[in-house]
Amino acid sequence: MTQHIAIYVRVSSKKQDTKSQEPDLKQWAIAFAGDVPVKWYRDQQSGKTMNCPGWNRLEAAINAGKVSSVVVWRLDRLGRTASGLTALFDKLVTRRINLVSIKDGVDLSTPAGRLIANVLASVAAYENEVRAERIIAGQAVAKAAGKTWGGSKKGRQLKVTDEQVATIQRMQRYGESKTAMARATGLSRPTVYAVLRNLS
Repeated sequence: MTQHIAIYVRVSSKKQDTKSQEPDLKQWAIAFAGDVPVKWYRDQQSGKTMNCPGWNRLEAAINAGKVSSVVVWRLDRLGRTASGLTALFDKLVTRRINLVSIKDGVDLSTPAGRLIANVLASVAAYENEVRAERIIAGQAVAKAAGKTWGGSKKGRQLKVTDEQVATIQRMQRYGESKTAMARATGLSRPTVYAVLRNLS
């Protein structure tokens, strides 16, 4: 089976374009792709969920063994949380697929690249924890002020995509916490628990 190098570009909305990312990616392809075919995958969608058409096609190609490397401009273009990035790193390493992030200096084929990737993921995890602490502090202040808020209406059926279920399954295999699964998928913890119950 002929494998290809997958170049993934993403912007957060249809009002934006990928022109700022493409020159560096094209230069990388010229310098490093050699005779290996290159295929571009594009998304114009928020990174809050990885259920994006371009990414879904790329992941299908990865699962089919058609991809040798994934190249991005920066890791944030993957639109994943720290735990989601770590799970993706592990998946790619297990499948012997390289990941290159041009601006972050990440190349999973090298020990230094793997170290940088893990450091970046750790920093992102720290930022997520600080953000969560701020939210909790804000909620405490609001509660003290007598403000209340509710979640989804009781009995409301939440839509969970196949990609989110697959992410939860993958993170469960790696021993990730339910909180990490919720962050990676954009689902609430009760919904994550419900998905896990259905999988058992």
